[in-house]
Amino acid sequence: MEKQYSAAAVEERIYDRWLANKSFAANPHSSKKSYSIVIPPPNVTGILHIGHALNNTVQDVLIRYKRMDGFEALWMPGTDHAGIATQNVVERKLAQENTNRHDIGREAFVEKVWAWKREYHTRITNQLKRLGTSCDWDRERFTMDEGLSRAVRKVFVNLYRDGLIYRGKYIINWCPRCRTALSDEEAEHQDTAGKLYYFKYPHADGGGHVVVATTRPETMLGDTAVAVNPKDERYADLVNKTLLLPLANREIPVTADDFVDKDFGTGAVKVTPAHDPNDFQMGQRHKMEPVVVMDETGKMCGPIPEKYRGMDRFEARKAVVEDMKAAGLLEKVEEHHHAVGHCYRCATVVEPYYSDQWFVKMKPLAEKALRAAYDNDISFYPARWRKTYIEWMENIRDWCISRQIWWGHRIPVWYCRDCGETIVAEQTPEKCPCGSTNLEQDKDVLDTWFSSWLWPFSTMGWPEETDVLRKFYPTDVLATAPEILFFWVARMLMAGLYCTGKLPFTDIVLHGTVRDKTGRKMSKSLGNSIDPLEIIADYGTDALRFSLIMITAQGADVFLSKDTFDIGRNFANKLWNASRFLLGNIESRIDFETVPPAERLKAEDRWILSRLNTTIKAVRDALDSYRLNEMCHCIYDFSWHDFCDWYVEAKKIDLYNSEDARRRDDALALCGFVLASILKLLHPIMPFITEEIWGALREKVRFDAVIDDESIMHASFPTTESSAIDPVVEERFGLLQEIIVALRTIRAENNIPPEKKGIAVVIPTGEDIAAWLGEQTSLVNLFARLSSTTVDTKATKPGFAGQSVVRGNEVYLELEGLIDRQVEIERISKEIAKQTALAAGTEKRLANKNFVEKAPADVVDKEREKLQGIKQNLEKLEAGLATLQNQQ
Repeated sequence: MEKQYSAAAVEERIYDRWLANKSFAANPHSSKKSYSIVIPPPNVTGILHIGHALNNTVQDVLIRYKRMDGFEALWMPGTDHAGIATQNVVERKLAQENTNRHDIGREAFVEKVWAWKREYHTRITNQLKRLGTSCDWDRERFTMDEGLSRAVRKVFVNLYRDGLIYRGKYIINWCPRCRTALSDEEAEHQDTAGKLYYFKYPHADGGGHVVVATTRPETMLGDTAVAVNPKDERYADLVNKTLLLPLANREIPVTADDFVDKDFGTGAVKVTPAHDPNDFQMGQRHKMEPVVVMDETGKMCGPIPEKYRGMDRFEARKAVVEDMKAAGLLEKVEEHHHAVGHCYRCATVVEPYYSDQWFVKMKPLAEKALRAAYDNDISFYPARWRKTYIEWMENIRDWCISRQIWWGHRIPVWYCRDCGETIVAEQTPEKCPCGSTNLEQDKDVLDTWFSSWLWPFSTMGWPEETDVLRKFYPTDVLATAPEILFFWVARMLMAGLYCTGKLPFTDIVLHGTVRDKTGRKMSKSLGNSIDPLEIIADYGTDALRFSLIMITAQGADVFLSKDTFDIGRNFANKLWNASRFLLGNIESRIDFETVPPAERLKAEDRWILSRLNTTIKAVRDALDSYRLNEMCHCIYDFSWHDFCDWYVEAKKIDLYNSEDARRRDDALALCGFVLASILKLLHPIMPFITEEIWGALREKVRFDAVIDDESIMHASFPTTESSAIDPVVEERFGLLQEIIVALRTIRAENNIPPEKKGIAVVIPTGEDIAAWLGEQTSLVNLFARLSSTTVDTKATKPGFAGQSVVRGNEVYLELEGLIDRQVEIERISKEIAKQTALAAGTEKRLANKNFVEKAPADVVDKEREKLQGIKQNLEKLEAGLATLQNQQ
């Protein structure tokens, strides 16, 4: 092994070997139990960002774990055509060339988008490979490939024939920049500082006026009524009267509707059915004909005064306000904060727009998916998202699925120009039932999410009953971000149940958002984003993956800075150095059948095997419940502290023993066994360094019981051997560690040079502890740099010694000739002051009736035990201080 671990020298070589060996391939004919995940398909326009790194690391950890645990594991990769986003990118490219899509035509434009896709699809998949993702790349799919396109058309036709797809003229969310409809979820609402304008609408008979309040003055030109609440006594006499619409000089009625909020503004509201979703519903109830005064670009149009035609909507707003003011019809203007919809792709303010669109009836589809949540057939991690999901599904609205763009799945509907027939079909019809061949396909495309909601089963070959579909569908878990819970996750559940009769997955893992250290969401516009490819170049992929997951609690946001990745890099270096040390002690290849028998195990051996199995159980529990950060902490603590800092150091006595070959071989066998187990536990999160060390370990050690495959990826994931877990050994070895730490602390506090070896005396609390500690003095001497250690319940306290108390056991380090006596007096005095303060705080807490009566009984009992322990320690410290003072 090289002296230092170089991720750059290892990662590409190992990943290429995995690809060449088809290590990620899933076999649909395998007799193993299946486990499958479908990747949330990244957009072909995108580049790998830190959110991708987090999300795909979560998935890769799960798939590698299950692959090692004996499952036939499939991770299905693919990319999304991302309709609006991709079209916008290509349109910007055309603008730089002084042209646009309308100039070159639909066919040529779509071909340019395909060319863009071919280039950037390769980029995003290569970046995912840099992250170490173990996807079955031979099965990679694209939301507009031939198979998925067929699935899209079939589902559209089936829904239409079942009466669940319809076309109608409705108010929808419209982006004037992208010139397309948006679903409710795609119109992201942002709190905005706006204004509330109070306008006077004169009575048609000239007898006064009504004041209405609006945030969008430009839309008043399309008003068809003023509405009041029927219970509002202020306006009881006005209902059915006629007003004169200012500027447009049209007569409009006053109508009563329960929807009107009496407390908003003046209680009288303008009604604009063509430009407000609530007004549209009100207009339908009162049979009002919508008046369209704005076109698809956000410019004013229609039956309005000539001066406003062609004005941009916000320019028209200013003009209307000025004209109303000039006419004496502006009563006042107030500051007003309200939620305004913005396009999720280009951030343009969304305009409610009245147009012909295609919709899916969602209520019937939502019933079974909602029942799955009620019956706990689906599980959310964290569980709090279940409530959010249920609330959204209970209030679900129809889904506008048509988009007025060119890139995407063309809606499979044709219109006969001769007879007006509408034909909905999976294949392009040759002629109309009337015999005419004069057919025209609908110009719109489907919402991107219409293909994405079929992703779990369409990627496996549906509607064909393929071997892959039979083996791996339904999938097991979906890991994604909560912001697409409604865009995608809920819709996939509905589509899966509608198309296959099965839930597409049962576990939904929703991780948090990546933020900077100050809590701001990372983005290029804020200049606070972290490029994962830069982190990989500087720290290595394993360091990126481990650091991200270790600091990410389940469902919580991640607060990140570049120095975060020191965690993973330092851990990788620690593991590498320990492995290099152990393997460096093996001169020629060694064969082991198993670990040494129980009668040859020393205390530290029984302890490390117990700690290993305790760790294996904790890691498995964390993985199975998707608490991946806990998995990282468990492996980190065991590997760094238990194995490297304690066990490997403890075994140096045996490893350097040239006189007893069996002791040396036993030490190597145990170290090799534990190291191999660590590598396997760690592989799902740090795949590259574990594979590299695994290869080096296989070259030096043959140990079939644990080093059981050429590639660690297909080695067996460790299982818990319950009989090896020994709480008594762990508790006693923990005591030994605390005693050693206490002795090291005394050395450090007294500035004793490392080369000076002292003499320790331990006075245990009982004979059983004395007997056990007495057998471990060689370890105490090794770790605390001592020449000897006496363990005896009847030992005499040294006259001049550093003192500590560990769980009631008195620990002394003789200091004669090592330090100044006065220094030790001052140290003990400070410790007494510290323990006295702790005792006072605990006594105060126990004297508080509210605490004693309301806190759980076990918590109160622990506080009492704590106080008793502090008092015992104080008593011994004070006695030690008195001894020192008396010897002066």
